[in-house]
Amino acid sequence: MPSSVPDRLATRLVRRLTSEVTGGIVLLAAAVLALVWANSPWRGAYHALSATVLGPAALHLDLSVAAWASDGLLAIFFFVVGVELKHELTAGSLRHPREAAVPVVAAVGGMVVPALVFSGLVLGAGEAAALHGWAIPTATDIAFALAVLAVFGRGLPRALRLFLLTLAVVDDLLAIVVIAIAYTEHISGPMLAGALVAVIVFGALVRLRWTAWWVLLPLAVVAWGFMHASGVHATIAGVLLGLSVPPFPIHGEVESRTRYYDELVRPWSAGVALPVFAFFAAGVTLVGDGPVVWREPVFYAVGIGLLAGKLVGVLGATALVTRFTPLRLPDAIGLRDLLPIGLLTGIGFTVALLIAELSFADDPHRAAAKAGVLAASLFAGALGAVGLRWDARRVRQADMNRDGVPDSDSGVIE
Repeated sequence: MPSSVPDRLATRLVRRLTSEVTGGIVLLAAAVLALVWANSPWRGAYHALSATVLGPAALHLDLSVAAWASDGLLAIFFFVVGVELKHELTAGSLRHPREAAVPVVAAVGGMVVPALVFSGLVLGAGEAAALHGWAIPTATDIAFALAVLAVFGRGLPRALRLFLLTLAVVDDLLAIVVIAIAYTEHISGPMLAGALVAVIVFGALVRLRWTAWWVLLPLAVVAWGFMHASGVHATIAGVLLGLSVPPFPIHGEVESRTRYYDELVRPWSAGVALPVFAFFAAGVTLVGDGPVVWREPVFYAVGIGLLAGKLVGVLGATALVTRFTPLRLPDAIGLRDLLPIGLLTGIGFTVALLIAELSFADDPHRAAAKAGVLAASLFAGALGAVGLRWDARRVRQADMNRDGVPDSDSGVIE
């Protein structure tokens, strides 16, 4: 039976929303709209909307709209991250440690160096109180980075996308660990136990032959509620729920449950959760009575950490590990290809903005950190795009990764 016109339109819309390019455009549009509104004569209405409190006070869920966006909606994004992590760890690019080793080391270098750069700059400026934001420049935005690569990396080896994806997934995993450990002050044992029980039950139900999403959704909300009450950032519940999804086909199914739930939830993540979060997180007021962010050391520490720290960390770690160990880059990838990739990892945005909110309660530091994230992400994306086109125009060698074996044809980004 042929599908109806509404079904075909819905399918087309879902495909558009889940594409890397469209997702990046929607995210950028939400951030630009927030910046424009927050710096317009009507900026008071923007801040009033962000501060509007919703939710039942009896359950300690009387949160501002901005808090609902970062604590609630962003959990949907982290569920998709969890599902993607589960797939990559068991059936994807991270299942073979030797093949994943170089991008994993690059991801670690791309987190350690920016943290050191940030810490050195704020200490040098006499802003020891700002050290709590050391993790802000360590995060890479997968959606934006892959979107820039998809648009400007045409003609480059397809293996380069897998390298960036692996690096960004590991970056996200480490960022999740940082959020769970470094930005959790008080933990309620009973509430955390309740969240873990809900996750375990979710994991059991999601493995059944017949499990409808409307059965799992209330359980996911319960897990989120307990996690929020425990003191651990509520988005961690999304990660744990995603990791509980089985990564292989079961009960005679054709596709894995991770792929099914990724396709089911990703449109909501890309089309609703991320843009709404970006809208309420990126609205930094830079005019009128707003803070003068370029006078704050945090602005430069975040910006330089993302731009220079990420680049040096990724390139430096990769150069060291391929120079002094038997490990090599994947086929068809050379060290020169990692120059634009290192720049793309400086696109912090989503997770970096979240960590900025968790790091600082006071407006000057928080505003400066967010402005630093936005400025660095813009420059990193632009420089990365130029670097990709420069790399694509250069003649490629037969053995780009210099392992002594001619590279196999991995295809190119189209």
